[in-house]
Amino acid sequence: MAPEERALPDRWPRISKFVLSACAASVAELVYSGVRMVAYEQLRDSPLGKGESETFPLWKAVVGGMAAGAIGQFFASPTDLVKVQMQMEGKRRLEGKPPRVRGVYHAFVTIVSKGGIRGLWAGWVPNVQRAALVNMGDLTTYDTVKHFLLRNTNLKDNSLCHSISSICSGLVAATLGTPADVIKTRIMNQPRDTHGRGTLYKSSTDCFIQAVRGEGFLSLYKGFVPTWMRMAPWSLVFWLTYEQIRRIVGVASF
Repeated sequence: MAPEERALPDRWPRISKFVLSACAASVAELVYSGVRMVAYEQLRDSPLGKGESETFPLWKAVVGGMAAGAIGQFFASPTDLVKVQMQMEGKRRLEGKPPRVRGVYHAFVTIVSKGGIRGLWAGWVPNVQRAALVNMGDLTTYDTVKHFLLRNTNLKDNSLCHSISSICSGLVAATLGTPADVIKTRIMNQPRDTHGRGTLYKSSTDCFIQAVRGEGFLSLYKGFVPTWMRMAPWSLVFWLTYEQIRRIVGVASF
């Protein structure tokens, strides 16, 4: 048998892990984005209100963006936890450690068996904090920049305006979200005792203090460039697609 043929079976577990991880990430993003977008528009159009001038003041956009992100991430925390654990399997394999989970369903079962239903929300506090900051950068910046451009420039409500707004939102979201992302990842991946409690960090505040004391403030921005490189195209594709879908189905522009 040729070497290529003998190596083929070994590739399938890796491919299947990648597919399962991608599916977990897609489900987490679907729940998160769906809830946050609906929540933001409800807050913008109802309790917070745009006011008589039909404009949404910056402070209201900030409150709405943070609240929408927090709500969306709270509902998506179980799927996000599974996604993170699936993504960590590749690293564990490289380190020669045994796999913890075999798939999405097994990850859910393992988490529930160790920590109960509450275990699905392990690390939800830093998760929600991160989402609030990221959405303050994403939703708030996009909404504010877009309507600023429409009111004060000759730009129309088209793809160019949407692109400029999304580029700004991606940069601000990465700047605000990277520290929270570092803390969230450390808390969600720390070892846990038999009661499901973390053994390294007591809380997100404790993680923040330990990181700054031990590694300096800039440690909170480890991975900023790849984070921004991920957020920038994602923000561009998401907002252009979202605006086009709204136009196609006959819904007013965001």
